[in-house]
Amino acid sequence: MNAPQASAPGLKASLADRIALSGVEGRRLHDVRETVPLAAALSETRLGGAREALAGRNVLVRTKGQLAAALLLIELDGVARRLVIAPPDLDPAHLPAVTLDAEIDVVVGDDADCDLSLSAPRPHGRSDLPPHSTEWVMFTSGTTGRPKMVAHTLDGLTGAIKPSKDDALPVWGTFYDIRRYGGLQMLLRALVGGGSMILSSAEEGVGAFLARLGALGVTHLSGTPSHWRKALMSPALHAISPRYVRLSGEIADQAVLDALAAAFPGVPVGHAYASTEAGVGFEVDDGLEGFPAAYLDRAGEVRMKVEDGTLRIRSNRAASGYVGSAETLHDADGFIDTGDLVERRGDRFYFMGRRSGVINVGGLKISPEEVEAVINRHPAVRMSLVKGRRNPITGAIVVADVVAEPSDEALRDELLALCRAALPPFKAPTSIRFVEALAVTPGGKLERRLA
Repeated sequence: MNAPQASAPGLKASLADRIALSGVEGRRLHDVRETVPLAAALSETRLGGAREALAGRNVLVRTKGQLAAALLLIELDGVARRLVIAPPDLDPAHLPAVTLDAEIDVVVGDDADCDLSLSAPRPHGRSDLPPHSTEWVMFTSGTTGRPKMVAHTLDGLTGAIKPSKDDALPVWGTFYDIRRYGGLQMLLRALVGGGSMILSSAEEGVGAFLARLGALGVTHLSGTPSHWRKALMSPALHAISPRYVRLSGEIADQAVLDALAAAFPGVPVGHAYASTEAGVGFEVDDGLEGFPAAYLDRAGEVRMKVEDGTLRIRSNRAASGYVGSAETLHDADGFIDTGDLVERRGDRFYFMGRRSGVINVGGLKISPEEVEAVINRHPAVRMSLVKGRRNPITGAIVVADVVAEPSDEALRDELLALCRAALPPFKAPTSIRFVEALAVTPGGKLERRLA
């Protein structure tokens, strides 16, 4: 191990301190097998007698389950110098490079190959350890090869979170994995905002998770639009009666917003813009896709602009930079180029997709998400995935996979006609294939690749 580093100046309250300040009575963390009261999470250690040895160290948290990760984050924030949160699909082949780049001292988790394995909980005292301002490190998603790591502070991660104003304690649930940015945001909303949290599990299908959410009384539920489309197709959707529904991580088109509004009458349906690098940018709660152009003129801790067709964000909620890389995250004015294409129509901006995902058809650019939004308008469509198929003449052609009920030739003709009426000819799919399901990445987004 390297020598412990001194605590940073301007020390802020740790995650455990913030949980304690919001009160712990009646609050719990639930996973598919275990429930842990937050009071126990604050008063117990699962690190045996090694907790003191981790003070000031750089720790990689690598666990099989989400609950173990959540408990370690609560216990080690304010103790470790750096917490690197490994997502469940981190390729073991990348571990040596991750360990080197992040200057990891100890790998903590529930795998046999960890330096320090979790043990049965036992009481601990917190006052005997010198406090540290812990750096939180998350892995980016949507990249091939070795993922990038970005550094956050707890203040930045919780900058958009407000204490709950509900008379009853909120019970948060999320389809996300908390070891990714979107899921971590929901965990912190529950912990800092005064609620309980129901964690998802890779062992459960959508229906089983919805049933468990309902049994545990979920009140606030979040996921990507792809998560929600799968939930809307499940007969178990009736098991839940949330008071708030939230989408993030992908473009929330009008079709999915309207479907959720119909499924949960009178329930607020909000969609948020956030990314691992830029942090939480803003939330939209008017039931409409896109966001008001007036957001660009708002004063406050988040400033936005559109340059070269992409959204740029400057915020104290953003990551401070990459870990183990000289690559620059911010421009000279402190803005982060999100890589998300937007288009202004009237007094509103609409998301058009990722700059990196544009399909090039003979030199003409098509955003798959724009075409999907048109297909998804049809009431028979549940989900769609538009992609490029290699073509020797134009480089690529536009095709679509669609989950629909019923799926027949008549519907195929209707969808093709719908696209041709709503889109320029070069953007309309040349073919539509009906499929039973669409692949979703571990982060809850549609799996996109050239056909």
